[in-house]
Amino acid sequence: MRKTIFQFVVYLSLFVIAQGQPVPNGGQPGASNGKKVRLARTTGVLPFFEYGPGDDRLGGAKMTYMDTGVLVKVVDSLNADYIISLADNLRAFVAKSSLRFDSSFKAKSYYLSGNWKTYRDERFDYITISMPEKLPYRGTMQVNPNRLAIDLFGITSNTNWITQKGVLKEVRNTWFEQMENGVLRVYIDLKSKMHWGYSVYYDSIASSLTIRIKHAPDKNIKNVLIAVDAGHGGDNSGAAGNTSSKLEKKLTLEYATAFEKELKKAGVKKIFMTRTKDTSLSMPERIRMLRDTAPDLLISIHFNSSSVHTVKGTSTFYRHIGFRPLTQTILKRMMELGLAEFGNVGSFNFALSGPTDYPNCLVEVAFLSNRSDEKFILSKKSPANVAKKIRLGIQDWLQEAR
Repeated sequence: MRKTIFQFVVYLSLFVIAQGQPVPNGGQPGASNGKKVRLARTTGVLPFFEYGPGDDRLGGAKMTYMDTGVLVKVVDSLNADYIISLADNLRAFVAKSSLRFDSSFKAKSYYLSGNWKTYRDERFDYITISMPEKLPYRGTMQVNPNRLAIDLFGITSNTNWITQKGVLKEVRNTWFEQMENGVLRVYIDLKSKMHWGYSVYYDSIASSLTIRIKHAPDKNIKNVLIAVDAGHGGDNSGAAGNTSSKLEKKLTLEYATAFEKELKKAGVKKIFMTRTKDTSLSMPERIRMLRDTAPDLLISIHFNSSSVHTVKGTSTFYRHIGFRPLTQTILKRMMELGLAEFGNVGSFNFALSGPTDYPNCLVEVAFLSNRSDEKFILSKKSPANVAKKIRLGIQDWLQEAR
């Protein structure tokens, strides 16, 4: 009898939420102290979720980029953000401009996952999951052992088999676990010592979620597709030299061009430059270009600056732990130039460090605000010397992976 009453209360709460009516505090996912739950869908260019309302010059701490058209439950708002409920104890913040409300849509009381299949092509392994609706997700890279954990929100498992076609190149095994009500976690064990990149997206035609895992690039740098980003540009001038006042946007282009020349000298056949002249490019524009290109890795070149002029040194940055090895091997080579070590910086909220599709490294060559670093930066020999060290760092990483 108790079980029957409990089930009735649960289904009643879910029904109330689906109708967008107030629910008492402590109700099912989406409850917000009696506030009305509203259904919305993501929209615009590269919408993303943030963990909280914090903000700095790089923006708030990002949780994940998201597809457009993904269904979310809005439970509150704060300034320029809506607050959405992903699970009982997890919320996220989304820019109001990235959501559109859908008053005509009626949510179901629950959503069930369907069956899976795995397959591969020349560049990627794929895992597709049948889904009844475009629901939110979040991916995490794990190391030792190398693994992906993809959380699907608002879904309950009804997956009764996983069809596997052929032998996957990078995926060793995949399975799932229902973590809690409305949170289904997909585990993907990887064969390689390195994370080569992955993407999560909904099929534009069929109702299915795809997780695409990138294969290891060729160990010979000549056969690797390398993207090079010259930071800033156009109306975004970046920092300026302490004594020379030379703009960062001009220096990044000079160093990126030298790096392109070094790669060609080493026999690299495929190079993609985000810019080759002084032009304005937003971060979303750069990310879209890079996603269309699908490089094996990205190097973004910048120059640091500090209000404390004694701060100096070279540094490399990453966002995702699986991409750290690339930044470590490049920093080790950069140290051979006689620069001080500023450090290897992780969890960095730089926009081009956010995508998980390919390994990426932000190289801050040195500090324009420090006189000795500035002297190094402006030396005629430095662009070619830095380019060579970055190229050697990439080669070290490719060999270390084997």
